[in-house]
Amino acid sequence: MNIRVERLSQFFGDDLHNLCQATEDAIADGIGFNWLTPPMREVLEAYWKGVLVVPERQLFGGWLDGTLAATAQIVRPSKSKETSYFAVQLESHFVAPWARGHGLAKALLELAEREAANQGFSVIRLAVRETQSAAIHLYEESGYMRWGILPYHEFVNGRMVAGHYFYKKLEAPSSVV
Repeated sequence: MNIRVERLSQFFGDDLHNLCQATEDAIADGIGFNWLTPPMREVLEAYWKGVLVVPERQLFGGWLDGTLAATAQIVRPSKSKETSYFAVQLESHFVAPWARGHGLAKALLELAEREAANQGFSVIRLAVRETQSAAIHLYEESGYMRWGILPYHEFVNGRMVAGHYFYKKLEAPSSVV
C-alpha cells in the first residue's frame, strides 16, 4: 500500500469525487462532521470546494494507492483575535473506513502539526467525540494533552455524546504570524 499526504489547494482528476465518497462512508460509519446521515453529494462538493477558498483554513489530503481517502484541516483564528492568534484548531481529521490501518491519520496529523509550527503557531487544539476511541488513542499517543471533557458535546442518535478536548504545544514560534 502506498500512502501520500500533502496540502490541497485544488482538486485534480477524481479527487473531489473520491473525497466526497470517503466523507459519505465516514459519516455512515459514525464519524460525524456534525452530520448523522450523509448529505446530498452537491452539499459535500460545495463544502469541500469552499474549504479551499476560506483563507483561515488549510486542507491536507491523504491518498491511499492514488485515491484521496483522508483529510485534516487546520483553522487559523481571524486576525481580530489577537490574544489567541498563537493557536490553530484541527478539524475534519478523518480516514475513510476502507483506508484505515495504513498510517494515513498519523501522517496527516504530523503534516498539520509541521505546517502549523512552520507558520509560527505554537499550539494546536482539537475536539473529538468520546465514541471515537481510535482517534483518542492516536492523539494521546501523539503527545496531545486532554484538558477537559464536555458531557454535552453532540446529540447523536437520541443521546448526548461527550466530547474530549485536547491540545498540543508545538515548537515555540520565532514570531507570531
